[in-house]
Amino acid sequence: MGIDFHSKKNRITYTTRNADNSWIEVMKGLLPIEKISNALDIGCGGGIYSKALSDMGVDSVTGVDFSKSILEGARENCKEYKNISFQHGNAFETNLDSESYDLLLERALIHHIEDLRSCFIEAFRLVKDNRYYIIQDRTPGDCLLKGNDSHIRGYLFELFPRLVEKETNRRHRSQLVMETLKEVGFKNIEEIKLWETRRVYDNKEQLLKDLSERTGRSILHELNDKELNLLITHIEKSLSINTNIIEKDRWTIWKAIK
Repeated sequence: MGIDFHSKKNRITYTTRNADNSWIEVMKGLLPIEKISNALDIGCGGGIYSKALSDMGVDSVTGVDFSKSILEGARENCKEYKNISFQHGNAFETNLDSESYDLLLERALIHHIEDLRSCFIEAFRLVKDNRYYIIQDRTPGDCLLKGNDSHIRGYLFELFPRLVEKETNRRHRSQLVMETLKEVGFKNIEEIKLWETRRVYDNKEQLLKDLSERTGRSILHELNDKELNLLITHIEKSLSINTNIIEKDRWTIWKAIK
């Protein structure tokens, strides 16, 4: 089945939350934010992390996405931010000027891409010398952690083992990411693990409603309605807490310098 990123009904699916402080603090530790005047957010989705970069002090942020529908939602989400602009394009061909950005962020993008080399070559072209490239995604190992009161995603693969192969096959091994970054010319490559808070729910009902609407979770579009209801029932029974549910996801971040 899968999510249709170009469908109008999914226009705002990636605009419904804000970047958590857990992510912001890691970025501040990795980057000299005060020296970053302009940033590029490729695969920007609804603009959540474009907004976060602006709030952190980046003077100008450009978001790029391959879906015109998703960009409509991003523009609405960021309408109060005069320093954020959006452009239709993709990770292989942005049509933006070479050596123009202090920071390039690609969050939750590369699992949609098989040709890492072409993606990284375009990134290398766009970033200024001695400036920064941040990739954030899940490795196969990040996807296989068990479900618990904070790692809600883990329950999905416990209940539907068929999705394990699909999910891990679209994720890139960290060694491959780092080797490809080095091949195209990036240097000082680092790997960082992050448990990022996705969202805090006041109660279990809020979480279950979020799941029922598949909000911002492309993997849930692999389930039909009956399977989704089974998952919701399973999670409702599995969670040991009813309030103040802090949902976290495991990520790998790669930092590289041109």
